[in-house]
Amino acid sequence: MRPKLVIFDCDGVLVDTESIANARLAELITEAGLPMTMAECRKRFVGLSMRTVCERLLAEDGIGLGDDFVARWNENLPQLFNSGLQAIPSIEFAIDAIRNAGIPVCVASSGRIEKMHLTLGLTGLLPHFENVLFSASMVERGKPFPDLFLHAANEMEHQPADCVVIEDSPAGVQAGIKAGMKVFGYAGDPLTDAEGLAKSGAVIFDDMRQLPELLGLR
Repeated sequence: MRPKLVIFDCDGVLVDTESIANARLAELITEAGLPMTMAECRKRFVGLSMRTVCERLLAEDGIGLGDDFVARWNENLPQLFNSGLQAIPSIEFAIDAIRNAGIPVCVASSGRIEKMHLTLGLTGLLPHFENVLFSASMVERGKPFPDLFLHAANEMEHQPADCVVIEDSPAGVQAGIKAGMKVFGYAGDPLTDAEGLAKSGAVIFDDMRQLPELLGLR
């Protein structure tokens, strides 16, 4: 059955931010005393808000990045992403096919609204989503809890069972499944944890050109 609403994650699904952001985050964590590579950082923290990342580092590793770390991180994002951020390959093809089928789309991300405006704006995708952006800052609990996806569905006036989520992180897949939604896991990047996506309950695909058919649009 065709969905009545398609909910996209942002980082790693619409925009190719993961390697850029995790390379810098790994550097900062290493400087704080916990040696970490970009790949390790990405696998451990993908899909989580920066606040959650800081909480886990402190609780699990005893590494504190500072009370103002999230604010400093957000302030430096424009400089970080201005150096060549790209949209996910063929994502506009998929978005156009979904919208041409009369199905609404929205974004539900662990990132702040300001970050989504930045990254979607830099890649030319913002006009597709400008008024339908939902952030984990809007709910009590972020991914892997279902709150954000349930909030997005409610705001878009659709029942969870009628929604499909497009994710690239196990935490995001778990959130979508807990929300009662079908989840497709995008694994087009070699560093994506495809096994983790599948174990979390996602239907795996690796090319955005496949998405319209997976959604029953062809």
